[in-house]
Amino acid sequence: MNKQKQDKIPFYKPQGNEVELFEHAYNNQLPLLIKGPTGCGKTRFIRHMAAKLDRPLYTVACHDDLTAADLVGRHLINDKGTYWCDGPLTKAVREGAICYLDEVVEARKDTTVVLHPLTDDRRILPIERTGETLSAPEEFMLVTSYNPGYQNLLKGMKPSTRQRFVAMSFDFPDVQTEIFVLLAETDIDKATAEKLVGLATSMRALKDHDLEEAASTRLLIYTATLIASGMPILEACRAALVEPLTDDQETIDALMEVVNATLG
Repeated sequence: MNKQKQDKIPFYKPQGNEVELFEHAYNNQLPLLIKGPTGCGKTRFIRHMAAKLDRPLYTVACHDDLTAADLVGRHLINDKGTYWCDGPLTKAVREGAICYLDEVVEARKDTTVVLHPLTDDRRILPIERTGETLSAPEEFMLVTSYNPGYQNLLKGMKPSTRQRFVAMSFDFPDVQTEIFVLLAETDIDKATAEKLVGLATSMRALKDHDLEEAASTRLLIYTATLIASGMPILEACRAALVEPLTDDQETIDALMEVVNATLG
């Protein structure tokens, strides 16, 4: 790999065999499902792998109003008449790109059904409105992700869809890896990075008790960035690590006590 290409690859610190698993899935034209909490590095990992494999990346943030047409495409009208506009999934198939559907369980189930022909041995994308049936080239890969902590009866992935994917589970990095990430991503000093990771570890113990979400690595990076730019450490922690986790004032006060006890 030449240095210029390597410099363009987003930083990612592997936690296990996820890089090798992704490459095996890609080389064998298998779709991939990544499960893990918010802010643990799923999207950064996909960006890293797309750059490493030198493939274009189309990312779709899934939501309740996402339709099949949003993924596949639709007819539009301009001053010259009606024309067809590919959606991100169709573009990825045509170009042999990686299509990443982030938080796929947020999409309606009737929308995700469009993925089925692409996630079995057919690897095709029928486009009913144009009459086309696209065959995915070897370079095309479909990757999806979701946060299992948000699952319920209405927001789970259908077993008939989930079993079409090779899957891996992500979690927050171990202490040393998370410190390494903070040092690589920000200008924070090592001693402060160690304190922030220790703080996050303490705050994560509160998840499922007082917090819906755990303090993520992403929020730690934001906090370290503010501190490195000159913001007082307690103010940075409140703005980037505590306030984003809750709106409840009592919980905010309790978290700030943890911050003061750890960093004060």
